[in-house]
Amino acid sequence: MPAAPKSDDSSLVPIPSRFFVTSGRAINKTSELNAFDLALLKAGIGEQNLVSVSSILPNGIKQIERKPIPMGAVTHCVLARHAGGEGEVISAGIAYSFRADGKGGYVAEGHLHGTQKALKEFLRWRMEEIAHFRGVELLKINYRTEELSIPMDHYGVCIAACVFLR
Repeated sequence: MPAAPKSDDSSLVPIPSRFFVTSGRAINKTSELNAFDLALLKAGIGEQNLVSVSSILPNGIKQIERKPIPMGAVTHCVLARHAGGEGEVISAGIAYSFRADGKGGYVAEGHLHGTQKALKEFLRWRMEEIAHFRGVELLKINYRTEELSIPMDHYGVCIAACVFLR
């Protein structure tokens, strides 16, 4: 009978070792879907197969500058997305921070009808709640947000993402 895997055997699941943060916004006269596609392209993640994941930064992960990712790559990310129509102001973004004890960190995503300023307040509150629920202290909270005032006869989309790499 084979031995049971060790509980700390990280070879059983992929654990990212690097991440980057990116964002984009776009408007389009034809459709919301086209605006979303354009926003992804502006963020540099429009040629990948995105897989939405929850918001844990593992131990030892390092933040890097945005890197090109091969076309069609299955790409795990925390994605914030917001779409709107003519005359609306929309925002989408993420906040992220590492734990003060050095044991990883967290990402919060959010979106709203309104400004980046209001969104950052909401994201700060979310990060504080994450820390409170876990009984941990966070280091500096970092933000990546986009805001868009959508012109008449257009669709608009804002996105922000924390993209995980091995």
